[in-house]
Amino acid sequence: MSVPVITVDGPGGAGKGTLSYSLASQLDWHMLDSGALYRVTALAALTSSTDMRDESALASIARGLKLNFVPAAEGLTQVLLDGEDISLAIRTESCSAAASKVAAMAEVRAALLERQRQMAIAPGLVADGRDMGTVVFPDAPLKIFLTASAEARAKRRHLQLMEKGESVTLARLLETIEERDARDRNRLESPLVPADDALVIDSTGISASAVLDTVLWEARNRQLIR
Repeated sequence: MSVPVITVDGPGGAGKGTLSYSLASQLDWHMLDSGALYRVTALAALTSSTDMRDESALASIARGLKLNFVPAAEGLTQVLLDGEDISLAIRTESCSAAASKVAAMAEVRAALLERQRQMAIAPGLVADGRDMGTVVFPDAPLKIFLTASAEARAKRRHLQLMEKGESVTLARLLETIEERDARDRNRLESPLVPADDALVIDSTGISASAVLDTVLWEARNRQLIR
């Protein structure tokens, strides 16, 4: 692989986004939020009242997305669809649940695969997702699988939603996360599993800065960075 890639895979709420953004900022590399691609596909389908069971129609939506990622303040990425800022709309629980179902469809994954690979451009790429190290960038020199207990992830998500003014119970969030985990692990296409050569990090009792330090040390040890 001519362009260095660090993949960050794992379940939702494990801290992949925070780690990926921090890595990309520290290294001045590009960042791929693959989850946003599936969220945008789901949002476009919901907005257009597309049948969420129609795999071919959903794949067509995925292929035609006019999507842009723009760096924003405070470690965030602005997501534009047809020029409209949908950054908040794709982070709702309803969109997240729909995205998980869309991501299990083979035609949709195939439609987005090449688009993701084309984002590996110099000086390097940090790729955040569920199958970055196993399917999209199997030759990446450093693969991270970041996980955490379902309870810890539910608490993190609950805090995020409360800060946004969304009302949802912690118990319901935990149930949703466990359902999504099961769907991601058991899907036929690109199930959520660590790559054989991935470094597995459990972030349940570890700070985000400690996780970042671990990954940076590993990147230096593998001579990806100085």
